[in-house]
Amino acid sequence: MERGNQTVVSEFLLLGLPIEPHQQDLFYALFLAMYLTTALGNLIIILLIHLDSHLHTPMYLFLSNLSFSDFCFSSVTIPKLLQNMQSQVPSIPYAGCLAQMYFFLLFADLESFLLVAMAYDRYVAICFPLHYTSIMSPKLCLCLVALSWLLTTVISLSHTLLMARLSFCANHVIPHFFCDMSALLKLACSDIQINKLMIFILGGLVIIVPFLLIFSSYARIVSSILKVPSSRSIRKAFSTCGSHLSVVSLFYGTIIGLYLCPSANNSTIKETVMAVMYTVVTPMLNPFIYSFRNQDIKGAFKKVFSKKMANFSLR
Repeated sequence: MERGNQTVVSEFLLLGLPIEPHQQDLFYALFLAMYLTTALGNLIIILLIHLDSHLHTPMYLFLSNLSFSDFCFSSVTIPKLLQNMQSQVPSIPYAGCLAQMYFFLLFADLESFLLVAMAYDRYVAICFPLHYTSIMSPKLCLCLVALSWLLTTVISLSHTLLMARLSFCANHVIPHFFCDMSALLKLACSDIQINKLMIFILGGLVIIVPFLLIFSSYARIVSSILKVPSSRSIRKAFSTCGSHLSVVSLFYGTIIGLYLCPSANNSTIKETVMAVMYTVVTPMLNPFIYSFRNQDIKGAFKKVFSKKMANFSLR
């Protein structure tokens, strides 16, 4: 079905955030600070896990990949947002737009699968503590990480190739601060039924299936705790799962608020605000959640910091 005047699009214009002109500098400084905090926090966690041999365990293998994913996820959109906030013509080339969409989907989907792997790890640690080492073998952990990367690569590439086959109308203004897939589909002149079908099918694989697997893991954990209820077992479960549950709640809570609780009024503004939540705020909060609630990360930080200070004083 053809819609509107079809044209060859060389670039798109990004409307950005609904910010008043006199507030641009304030929000620019705010987003820059948040991005630097995100990058620093996630890179510190990756570095600590690499340097401390005590953290070379399945849980922290998944966490290091999650931190890398969060760092890359925020890097896909925020630098371009900051550039456009200082530009008179906030444009992005057609190829750059597709590339941004691809990497946005890649790292967003990767986080979903990594959260499933971490939930399974917590399930084995609490329900089968004596067999944890044999079940969560290095080979299995590497396979889970590799499978997460493979699935997300195939899914994001599928969406990108389907988007690349579309032609776009004369209107090439995207009412968003990045190349969001749903916003691009609204500008297409070609038939988008296949795109919608793949979003429905792959969206279920990326969001619904992982959510159900995580829910199942924690249902089994709760069931295991209730069989032998004690304050010690509850404290152990909370210390083991608290950080992961917080990240899961933040990640899926934002998705549910955006996609499963539609609003008839100000839908564009709502989508933009919620997009800021999961592209800017969530990747920034994840390192704090894991560092504040995790004694191993705190201990590794103190150990590495003390060692560096000792080396510095000897010079």
